[in-house]
Amino acid sequence: MLINQIPKQQNQATISVMDQKTVRPPHVLIFPLPLQGPVNSTIKLAELLCLSGLHITLLLTDHIHTKLLKYSNIQSRFSSYPGFHLETIPDGLPEDHPRSIDRFIEVLESLKTKSSILFKDLMTTDSRRPVTCIIADGTMGFTCDVANEIGIPIMYIRTISACCLWVFFCFPNLIESRELPFSGNDLDTPIKSIPGMEEFLRRRDLPLFCRFNLSDPNIKTYLSEGTENPRAHGLILNTFDDLEGPIVSQIRTFCPNLYTIGPLHAHLKLNLESFSSSPPSSNSLWKEDMSCIPWLDSQPSKSVLYVSFGSLAVMSKELWYGLVNSGSRFLWVIRRHSVLSEIIETPPELSKGTEERGCIVEWAPQEKVLAHGGVGGFLTHSGWNATLESVVEGVPMICWPYFLDQQVNSRFVGEVWKLGLDMKDTCDRVIVEKMVRELMEERKEEFRKSADEMAKLAKQCFMVGGSSYCNLQRLINDIKAM
Repeated sequence: MLINQIPKQQNQATISVMDQKTVRPPHVLIFPLPLQGPVNSTIKLAELLCLSGLHITLLLTDHIHTKLLKYSNIQSRFSSYPGFHLETIPDGLPEDHPRSIDRFIEVLESLKTKSSILFKDLMTTDSRRPVTCIIADGTMGFTCDVANEIGIPIMYIRTISACCLWVFFCFPNLIESRELPFSGNDLDTPIKSIPGMEEFLRRRDLPLFCRFNLSDPNIKTYLSEGTENPRAHGLILNTFDDLEGPIVSQIRTFCPNLYTIGPLHAHLKLNLESFSSSPPSSNSLWKEDMSCIPWLDSQPSKSVLYVSFGSLAVMSKELWYGLVNSGSRFLWVIRRHSVLSEIIETPPELSKGTEERGCIVEWAPQEKVLAHGGVGGFLTHSGWNATLESVVEGVPMICWPYFLDQQVNSRFVGEVWKLGLDMKDTCDRVIVEKMVRELMEERKEEFRKSADEMAKLAKQCFMVGGSSYCNLQRLINDIKAM
């Protein structure tokens, strides 16, 4: 009922209360895991919620905040949202700590032991509007402890794939069935204790740390996923039902209130096009080199293999030899320190092949690159953001996974979704050359057909009436109801 339609006999107090409800939307605090991938997708969720009219406080660690201010347009991007506020918190580590993936457990432990107290102080002493709901990465269980203690409803967001999250949920099953730890060295042994994956998952498709003993800190960290995630009021996943529906159904047995609202980057892009003409923020922690776009403009359609291993993976010169020997055109993102130090001086044959058919940049605007008509394939580490970006644009993949969810993702890309090739555990020049030729020449029509079909499903899901569109609306309504 509109205020100007309220009967005159209603008193002014009632009108005042209704008016306050109209002008004071919910206030959501969003706290992403401090890594490039989770930060990127979680900030996109924050902007989607801003577009829906919610008030958002984005909480970042000081380290992440500094890098975002330096390399992204986050400050100008969010300045157009009057209900948005940026807050920072220290991660408790010394400034010179590398915060690399091989030491990320140290980041998590520091957040848990040192930053949790500051997080609680922020929740209880902030002089601005009280927070009505928290959305935090489900890896940071201390946020749920604080939320429960002070009586604020909390939802978790997970920015890895649903298929890997389900593997984590099933860790107790793997240990009970003695499939973990491994006995023997056969990595092709089937894994049978993960419902829905019995027909195709192998030991080599589990996260890399599963190859070690049960005392590995990563296993200890992810062993409690099946009990930790259900503690929240809901679980938000950056995926869509047509891609991971069967696995999402398995997770729903633990977390009934599940919101599949991805792919977040494409969902946000569509919403921004409805509100304004300005492009979304890249949320990059590194400076993007735009010179690769004119280079792509000069290449034939679908002729270029885009090569990027994300923000954390490293590689050797064998991959470089394989790319050059394949004869394919390639755009390669080589971060500083990402190629192992064995390449002291570039061999002449690599220099010549790269000059003739390649373009190398330190960091690329990945969404724009994958959407470019010149790109016909993606050699990727199988990070979840990269996988979804490739799926949306219909770009077939060669997967060379590095850590965490990437081993699981690459198996699904190759064996389940038929969107490319899985190259895990091998990276010699012969294998690389063979797979590049297979993707870009011998089986290109087969893979492009599968990729185009999945891309259509991805684009339909966030249109009006699609599964991700409806789930986002339900999420917004549930937050308002809180």
